Amino acid sequence: MSEVEWIAASLVLINVALVALRSVWNYPFALVAVSLYAVVFYEAKLYSDMLLQGFFLVLNLYGWAAWLRAREGSGVPVGWMTARARLVWGGATLAAWIVWSAAMHRHTDAAAPWIDGAIAMASITAQWLLARRRVESWWLWIFVDLIAVPLFASRGLYATSVVYVVLLGLSIDGLIQWRRAAAVGTAPA
Repeated sequence: MSEVEWIAASLVLINVALVALRSVWNYPFALVAVSLYAVVFYEAKLYSDMLLQGFFLVLNLYGWAAWLRAREGSGVPVGWMTARARLVWGGATLAAWIVWSAAMHRHTDAAAPWIDGAIAMASITAQWLLARRRVESWWLWIFVDLIAVPLFASRGLYATSVVYVVLLGLSIDGLIQWRRAAAVGTAPA
């Protein structure tokens, strides 16, 4: 475990806590965290997660701008996807996972291309839906957290594994808070 990993882990926790509260100030913490985690995952040969950090950087910039435009006095408004949108996003995520993971398995020395690929593709979808302020993003983050904990622990990334246990709790809380906000159209308590 490196100091860089500990710093990145701390920043991620601050970021997700602020996201659950629907605070636009989550984004500066996210930008620094993903930059640091790119280095951590490269050193662990988790290439899908390393490349994912670049995607997160770009999507966090987009999300920051989108949340600033949508901000209300009580936080950013959130809502649900349509049933059709859920099917489309779910199918696209599944297809992307298969294609991506197969390529990582065949063309790299990635440590866990299928699990790492699942984390990466589900995270891309979750982050995109989060930027679009969709409640369903939290279900995907819960899935990611559940599979990331054992993967990162198996690679010796113990601080990151612990962070993902905490993120699991924060994701459950985020889901509860956002469901309430979407149901009543107000900020969570």
